[in-house]
Amino acid sequence: MRRREFLGVLGGAVAGWPLAANAQQPAIPVIGFLDSRSPDALTERLRGFRQGLKDTGAVEGENVAIEYRWAENQFDRLPGLAAELVRRQVAVIATSGGPAAAFAAKAATMTIPIVFTAAEDPVRRGLVTSLARPGGNLTGINFFNLELVTKQLELLRELVPAATRVAVLVNPANATVTETTLRDAESAARSMGLQIQAVRASTNREIDAAFTIFVRERPDALFVGGDPFLNARRVQLALLAGRQGIPAIYSGREFADAGGLMSYGSDITDAYRQQGVYVGRILKGAKPADMPVLQSTKFELVINAQTARILGLTVPSSLLARADEVIE
Repeated sequence: MRRREFLGVLGGAVAGWPLAANAQQPAIPVIGFLDSRSPDALTERLRGFRQGLKDTGAVEGENVAIEYRWAENQFDRLPGLAAELVRRQVAVIATSGGPAAAFAAKAATMTIPIVFTAAEDPVRRGLVTSLARPGGNLTGINFFNLELVTKQLELLRELVPAATRVAVLVNPANATVTETTLRDAESAARSMGLQIQAVRASTNREIDAAFTIFVRERPDALFVGGDPFLNARRVQLALLAGRQGIPAIYSGREFADAGGLMSYGSDITDAYRQQGVYVGRILKGAKPADMPVLQSTKFELVINAQTARILGLTVPSSLLARADEVIE
């Protein structure tokens, strides 16, 4: 072979080396994250989720990628978004923002592992057949918030002992959660001698309209149901409750951080960290069918003392002593 021809062949081979090397590099696994809300409502929870991944050695942008899908509180978009993640051939799907996201993912795939967060018993809801051995391709974290209604009403009554009429704000777009919340609230109210008034809101305008009703009918206190949309509107809710002078209790500490009077519920950030750990373990080969549904064990009572003073309330020492945090 002539020297010029040889150099031409060699040059072509060298030019192809990087392509060949790149082709041999394994692609990093992709996690699908499906949520019924928008990302601005989940800053702390996503931080917990990423920390859980990191605890297993998975770091977003380094050795794993995450494809996010947000339904923006439009539940009818969830099936299509879940189908997108399946077509993307993600390695595992993490769902949050209520059971609708988990059911959408479950309907979209029977093979891709799914790790959900749930606010109530996932066996009763039909997500899994057993907490100890879920079976199938789903497992997750139960943080119980929809099962704490009675306790939350008791705390509200302790803070406002003269209360007899309590408004319960729920999101009718989240029908199953609304049904559970109202059923448990009415049952607890009967045993406590309280009257319950259900008020529904699924948009910002409807929240404003609900507080117009409160101004007219003057309930003694407000119970805000656990719901992804209502959680995303926590600043609006805390502001309106304070402006109208209505003592209120909420399901998560984010409300108290936003100026809400009092919250009682699971440590949601820790629940998302546990979800991240489970996703990381599945990436390493664990099977969701063999991974028991975890039960949250950390519950927080948070009292915003500054809001209590604005409302003219004296927080009983018994409540202050039990509070995990008092915001001054």
